[in-house]
Amino acid sequence: MPGAFADLPTPLVADACVRCGVPLRAAHSGIRAVVVGQQIAGRVLPVRHYGSVDVFLEAFGRAEAGDVLVIDNGGRLDEACVGDLAVLEARAAGVAGLVVWGLHRDTPELAAIGLPVFSYGSYPAGPVRLDEREPVALASARFGACLVTGDDIVFGDGDGVVFIAAGQAGEILATARQIARTERDQARKIQAGETLRQQTAFSDFLARRAADPSYTFRQHLRRTGGAIEE
Repeated sequence: MPGAFADLPTPLVADACVRCGVPLRAAHSGIRAVVVGQQIAGRVLPVRHYGSVDVFLEAFGRAEAGDVLVIDNGGRLDEACVGDLAVLEARAAGVAGLVVWGLHRDTPELAAIGLPVFSYGSYPAGPVRLDEREPVALASARFGACLVTGDDIVFGDGDGVVFIAAGQAGEILATARQIARTERDQARKIQAGETLRQQTAFSDFLARRAADPSYTFRQHLRRTGGAIEE
């Protein structure tokens, strides 16, 4: 299933979650790919970092081809938790990429390796701590307000990172593609001279809202078959 999402950008996945009534789980803003333009989609391989690379090596032993290592480093900004050796080992294990709630290092080497790595930035120093490991170290990972497990799929691109439950992927996939078709059609019409206001009968919306202040633009878009907010 993750491969079916490879051509869907994260904004469409996020909009589809809203349309389907699925709680949106997105990494907070600021996460970026080390190499601009890279994308990622795959099953979550969760891991919590405590200061030593051993937990990554153990996780790689459980990896299936195409998995994405999602690293919980507590969003720390005082250490980098992955570098070139960990990323090379991830590639050797068949992992499709890494998503880090924290920082990376060895930026030139990671760019040369080419495996997608998403993080909140770079930092030269690695960990000098060694914290007590939790029993759930390989079962789940926190990512800001999100909690992810192997039952989730992660998507990342230039707009950020989104997580969804694998069991809801089919519905979200279909909805995201429907939104994509509608938006592409709207874009073509705008370029051909038919404004978005005309397409969405915006003057009708304003008139109806004047008569009924509770009437929202999202309700109007659903009535007219448009898409821009979700």
